[in-house]
Amino acid sequence: MLDSLQASLTVASSGLEAQSTRMRIVSENLANATSTGRTAGADPYQRKTITFDAAMDRASSAKVKEIGVDTTPYRVEYEPGHPAADKAGYVKLPNVNMMIEMADMREVNRSYEANLQVVKQVRSMLGMTIDLLRN
Repeated sequence: MLDSLQASLTVASSGLEAQSTRMRIVSENLANATSTGRTAGADPYQRKTITFDAAMDRASSAKVKEIGVDTTPYRVEYEPGHPAADKAGYVKLPNVNMMIEMADMREVNRSYEANLQVVKQVRSMLGMTIDLLRN
């Protein structure tokens, strides 16, 4: 029984770590949603993405496979007075969609809470097991 509880803790803790990394990436995207280039015509912030391993390893733990960048085109707006505007007056804006990022943040939050709940339940079960062994 203790092996299965230990495995549950391993899975939940790796899930917490993976979702924590995902939350950092989503937060960074949200924070830089309006970050333009520093000079005229420069590229703005590029949205980051996160990929998890599709298959779980023998220990059944979730792992971040890669942190990459989104290759969708930048948004372009006409703002001739902006410091990052090119000669034609267009400014490149980040390829960050706030609605997608907010939906991702909700999903991350729920996944994190679910993993945290598993850890709490396993700790409770281990405590009960120890109490039973004492008596």
